[in-house]
Amino acid sequence: MAFARKLAPRYDLLLVARRREALEALASELRAAHGADVAVLTADLADAAQLRTVADRLTAEPHLALLVNNAGFGNRGAFWEADLAVIEGMHRLHVMAIVRLTHAALTVLVAQDRGAVVNVASIAAFAHRAGNASYGATKSWLAALTEGIYLDLEHAGSAVRVQALCPGYTYSEFHDLLGEDRRRLAPASLWSTAEEVVDASLNALKKGTLVVVPGWRYRILVAVFTKFPRWLRLRLEASGA
Repeated sequence: MAFARKLAPRYDLLLVARRREALEALASELRAAHGADVAVLTADLADAAQLRTVADRLTAEPHLALLVNNAGFGNRGAFWEADLAVIEGMHRLHVMAIVRLTHAALTVLVAQDRGAVVNVASIAAFAHRAGNASYGATKSWLAALTEGIYLDLEHAGSAVRVQALCPGYTYSEFHDLLGEDRRRLAPASLWSTAEEVVDASLNALKKGTLVVVPGWRYRILVAVFTKFPRWLRLRLEASGA
């Protein structure tokens, strides 16, 4: 929602999510506030047929300027104890949906030599923890995919930009759906608002920054933590530090 609210004053929008009622409410709000042309497409991106419908819609948009891949969810628990259906659903949503939609968008954007794709990853792309194997793996993969696409675009001399947005703890529905107490997860200084994360993303997009880590504390963490040898990183991750 935060991305839509930031972009609505300047762009027409296509909103995609599973909950039509929430989409329609947001669309009505944005139309009233900004006069934007806001279309709604209800789809479960983990479903192959519905994903195909969204991808086809993107390839049919001649004025496509920006794709934000922001759908995702988390789970907790040891990998072998987790519901396999949930794990597979996460990989379909975090991996295959992004593959399909990004490929569809880039066929339009690269041909027009303009526009951008923002892939919302996570600080979990760089620092993992027990009980989070699938989530961390998909976010690491997403950061790697975005880097690979960046290299392809550079090699082709394309003006299209891609970004891996890697926020830390963010106030949103994400942790509510997991039933987690934010106060136990991290101190208030490590929490960002969704608006702060989106501002960091859009400001960095103007500069063509590939990997965006909102918040100076998280940028220091990534800069330092990724320089540690693997054995030390694993020890810190296992301890929950």
